[in-house]
Amino acid sequence: MEKVKAKKHLGQHFLNDENIAQKIADSLTLEGYQNVLEIGPGMGVLTKYLLDKPITTFVIEIDTESVTYLQNHYPKLDGKIISKDFLKYNLSEVLGTEPFAIIGNFPYNISTQIVFKTLELRNQIPEFSGMFQKEVAERICEKKGTKAYGILSVLTQAFYEAEYLFTVSEHVFIPPPKVKSGVLRLKRKENYQLPCDEKLFFTVVKTAFNQRRKTLRNSLKTYQLSDNLKEDSIFDLRPEQLSVEQFIDLTQKIAADGV
Repeated sequence: MEKVKAKKHLGQHFLNDENIAQKIADSLTLEGYQNVLEIGPGMGVLTKYLLDKPITTFVIEIDTESVTYLQNHYPKLDGKIISKDFLKYNLSEVLGTEPFAIIGNFPYNISTQIVFKTLELRNQIPEFSGMFQKEVAERICEKKGTKAYGILSVLTQAFYEAEYLFTVSEHVFIPPPKVKSGVLRLKRKENYQLPCDEKLFFTVVKTAFNQRRKTLRNSLKTYQLSDNLKEDSIFDLRPEQLSVEQFIDLTQKIAADGV
């Protein structure tokens, strides 16, 4: 069978370097789970290394041509190929309530959405490893005080330890993307339940960064906070100056203020 042709509308760039594929597969610690879900396996360059590990590998692939290729080339995946859209599919139909890790060479056009869905499913996902556009991978792992630090950084790091692992050249893909890629690993924190209203935490972080150049006193005006609370020195800061812990503290203060 001929190789699968990369489809632009699916954001497909097939990795063509076996060493990098093995490095990504080896980035998983395999601690705390038996199942791994690979998103967008394409022709299985990463999949083959996962299948050698003492875990159960599932793959989810929206491209029917890739699904056929995987069925023909990887008999070990029999019954483990989910021909669905990761962002819309209810994974409990296959994985139930069992913990699982996520891995993949993610399509750039949906990579941040993949992270947000992972955060929704964080009770089941102790580990996450994969390749993003370099700029996005750096943003997820960034610490406070920089322009790259933002909504994605804070929300991810509230629940996971984020580690940027290595950079990948654009020349090892078919077709080559226009930018470099970066591989990261997220390991869920031992205590990943926040000591504040999590829904309010999400909205406070998003609202603050939507006007990131303003101080919190101005960007959080919609909360109609009391004059007494607004005197708190934390409101003199801009959102990128706050650590995850400070955002949690801020959320607690806003909740106590009666929001």
